[in-house]
Amino acid sequence: MDEKLVILDYGSQYTHLIARRVREQKVYSEVHPPEIAMGNITDMDSVKGIVLSGGPMSVYDENAATVPDWVFRSGLPVLGICYGMQAIVHQLGGKVEPGDLKEYGLANLSIGMATETILAQIPTASSVWMSHGDKVVELPSGFRTLASTDNTEYCVVSSENNNVYGIQFHPEVHHTAYGATFLNNFLVGICGFSQTWDSGRFIESSMENLRDQLGSSKVVCALSGGVDSAVTAALLHHAVGDQLKCIFVNNGLLRLDEENEVREIFKDTLDVEINYLDAATRFVDKLTGIVDPEMKRKTIGYEFIKCFEEETDKLGGIEFLAQGTLYPDVIESVSTVGKAAVIKTHHNVGGLPENMQLKLVEPLRYLFKDEVRKVGLELGLPSKIVDRQPFPGPGLAIRIIGEVTQDKLDILKLCDRIVTDELAKSECYEEIWQGFAVLTDSHTVGVMGDFRTYGYVCALRIVSSEDAMTANWVKVPYEVLETISSRIVNEVSGVNRVVYDITNKPPGTIEWE
Repeated sequence: MDEKLVILDYGSQYTHLIARRVREQKVYSEVHPPEIAMGNITDMDSVKGIVLSGGPMSVYDENAATVPDWVFRSGLPVLGICYGMQAIVHQLGGKVEPGDLKEYGLANLSIGMATETILAQIPTASSVWMSHGDKVVELPSGFRTLASTDNTEYCVVSSENNNVYGIQFHPEVHHTAYGATFLNNFLVGICGFSQTWDSGRFIESSMENLRDQLGSSKVVCALSGGVDSAVTAALLHHAVGDQLKCIFVNNGLLRLDEENEVREIFKDTLDVEINYLDAATRFVDKLTGIVDPEMKRKTIGYEFIKCFEEETDKLGGIEFLAQGTLYPDVIESVSTVGKAAVIKTHHNVGGLPENMQLKLVEPLRYLFKDEVRKVGLELGLPSKIVDRQPFPGPGLAIRIIGEVTQDKLDILKLCDRIVTDELAKSECYEEIWQGFAVLTDSHTVGVMGDFRTYGYVCALRIVSSEDAMTANWVKVPYEVLETISSRIVNEVSGVNRVVYDITNKPPGTIEWE
């Protein structure tokens, strides 16, 4: 890379959202744990700036992460966000204390030094997103305050040489009105980035990395029909050609008739051989009696790998398994850098067996969904694949609350098809990130004709999002919801009630399990 930004991850759930926002400014960024040595950063000479993320710690915690000395010695521009700012202040001789009033949500930022480069083109009063308990109460020698809120006097601070900056709010979230402007001011105005990085450059560097990682070894890709695995396969195909083999496992947890649709799409799109394995009965049998969602994910992940190892044995000479894991899968599953809290296990990440024979290849691991779509289009994939709604790796198993059975799967597949069809016809379809049905474990009394029924409750989950890190429920027109409800109750035997989930993320997640 000609130039890049280094982000040190102190455990914020939004660390890679910072990386995403930086990439939107056409600047390449890398995320590293805070304990990394400068010598372990590849091409350190190309680094033009450093960002310290937020995190859940207090600077006074026993094992609180610190800012490496090399960060200050480097002479590079530094931006500390939330905990990153507090760590800077604490280590340089300032003072941080627990706030009398914790500040979560929107706050009004008042700029006192509007002529500063870091605050260029930002109104003197604007809204910012706060999420902190501790706050700075005394600045280190040689620092000054540039902006404040009613509860936080030192909200934006800088060193007198304009090389080290600290902000208490989060510019990476959409709730901060001028967050993108603030980041652009730091990246371009302070660090001097030329803003030349794009998806094309990602493809070039990824293919180079894949060739280095794989050498002459064969790799098998897990195709699922979703955009993630499709882009992974396309990227590998461009990088290593015939070394790539694709396997599509029908685990029985796919949407209605998807196993046939997927094979048709990829037959016409990717010039690679696709090996098909029908393991539907096998997966459903393995899930018998399992209610806990984490155990479902681990069971599916374990069986998934077993299927692949069996199929790769037939192919012969396969050493690597490629998966379309994305960063939202990683950040909600396991702390790979810093100290991010685990939310749930993703089958591609935390559900893999420890003794797995194949080595993993995950070229999209630090990309968000919208970035993956851009890469897919750049690689020549058709929009009917690139624009598909996200579908969870564990499939319908985590949209069935309680034990997974074939009867429940048959019911949910019909419900899901109705939801998909009706949303596709609605005017709000372009707004929707994901829209699907959930088969709850609840039964309610109903009346159909002159007969009493006691059927399942089907829940609708329809959300809008840009990156899956946050999501809002969509205000679907009543007539669309009414049509979906009417069709499900009348056409799907076993369901007699439909409800709509109006929970945002956070506090909920997009999937129910």
